[in-house]
Amino acid sequence: MDNRHTWKDKIVYQIYPRSFMDSNGDGIGDIQGIISKLDYVKSLGVDVIWLSPVYGSPNDDNGYDISDYKGINPEFGTMQDMDQLIVEAGRRGIRIIMDLVINHTSDEHPWFIESKHPESPYRDYYIWQDKPNNWTSFFGGKAWDQVGDSFYLHLFSKKQPDLNWHHPKVMDEVQDIMRFWLNKGIYGFRCDVINIIYKSSLEDGKKRFVLVGREHYHSQEGMHQILKRLRSEVLASYDSMTVGETVLVNTKQANDLILPERHELDMVFGFEHMETDQINNKWFRTRFKPQKFIRTLIKWQNQVYWNANYLENHDQQRSVSRFGNDKVYHRESAKMLALLNLTLKGTPYIYQGEEIGMTNGDFTSLDEYRDVETHRIIALAKKLHFPQWFQQRMLRLSSRDHARTPMQWTSEGGFTTGDPWIKVNRNTTFINVEKQNIEEDSILSFYRKLITLRKNNQALSRGSFEAIYAKRGVFIFRRKDATQSWVTVINMTAKKKRIGLFIDGEVILSNLHANQIIESKLQPYEARLIKENGS
Repeated sequence: MDNRHTWKDKIVYQIYPRSFMDSNGDGIGDIQGIISKLDYVKSLGVDVIWLSPVYGSPNDDNGYDISDYKGINPEFGTMQDMDQLIVEAGRRGIRIIMDLVINHTSDEHPWFIESKHPESPYRDYYIWQDKPNNWTSFFGGKAWDQVGDSFYLHLFSKKQPDLNWHHPKVMDEVQDIMRFWLNKGIYGFRCDVINIIYKSSLEDGKKRFVLVGREHYHSQEGMHQILKRLRSEVLASYDSMTVGETVLVNTKQANDLILPERHELDMVFGFEHMETDQINNKWFRTRFKPQKFIRTLIKWQNQVYWNANYLENHDQQRSVSRFGNDKVYHRESAKMLALLNLTLKGTPYIYQGEEIGMTNGDFTSLDEYRDVETHRIIALAKKLHFPQWFQQRMLRLSSRDHARTPMQWTSEGGFTTGDPWIKVNRNTTFINVEKQNIEEDSILSFYRKLITLRKNNQALSRGSFEAIYAKRGVFIFRRKDATQSWVTVINMTAKKKRIGLFIDGEVILSNLHANQIIESKLQPYEARLIKENGS
């Protein structure tokens, strides 16, 4: 039963468990907390929960360093809690996908502990060398660490040793893990950094400012062969969906992973639109330029078979702070971004709190940040003598912790009765679910209306995409099928914009106009969804 169609109609809601809801007052979100909020998730109208890692982990990288793929981190609960979550979500018509982290494990995984012994049968589960090459890590610094007389590869933290996909036993182990969870009833996997799992060689890399060595592991043919086997030998036997996190891919490389005839993944997260406000890497931010962002979206919409559309997640900053205006036009720009994300062609992904317009965190010092990547990059910045003001700018604009502050349920926070593991944003006093639940014009209400519209109109979920206007930060595009035509009109700037384009139709949803009147001038961050006449 190789079902490759129904996932196209789904809307996915990402839950970062540590920050979603704490049920026992220890300050850490947990599985029972998620269960307690399933009715809320259902009320949004979403179909799938993407659950960030809840596996056994020492939490060097907040769960992406896994020490037990078939166990639950006690901070989050028990396997009985996880089984209950799958059942309770299913009763509400919600499926669950989990992270599949198979580029690396934790250094506290039993496989790696055993592999430290040169004669161990687990030695070849990892990449050991007598002499390291010159590769560098995504987290900064060298990509090798020493144990005894040998060195092991870690493209991320030194506590995340890379698996050796040249060893057949690694394939066997991963397939066993996948079947374990699919047999429990999950719907599929979000595949972490999946396009760098196969290292074609261990030769020195070309000299470059960041990621020395990537030509030897980025989007290699061996990776495609691995994904084909996982699909044919495991996933094809289940009603499932997969989405890949793919580092530094272009549109051709994306299609090579997702075209139906390739039999690999269903869709991938591209990063190009998220890189339009940076130089070289995310720690060197530039001013957001809507036109560059829009051009990139159009390219991916036109060139990629099926997109996984997103504007934020646990690794990115809050979209209303980054692509909108979270001060003067908070409500308007949050709704504008919602309309953009939910009317593009592809599967929409909504990150927890995005539906109420949660903003970047209000951290005041490095001590308040918890992310391992953030601390390592700032340590490197200090070593390189970056000025203090620039280090503060890096923290403010680039740390992953901005997306990891606790979900804002009430004016008091509502996330925990204890001390939260990371600081709750003070703006929870006026940005929270409780308040927006009862406001007819809230961001939350807008999301619910928009999700209902998308799910009830085939043109919005499966229709074609056509960009019809893209100038000066204004983006207008059409979604169309045989019976209906819808036009999305958005102004991504804080300026009024006049458009010399007449659209014959009815405004069905607007972030500004209660009377739904079509005007030729767009207000700052205005967004309209128009049903064209005759459709």
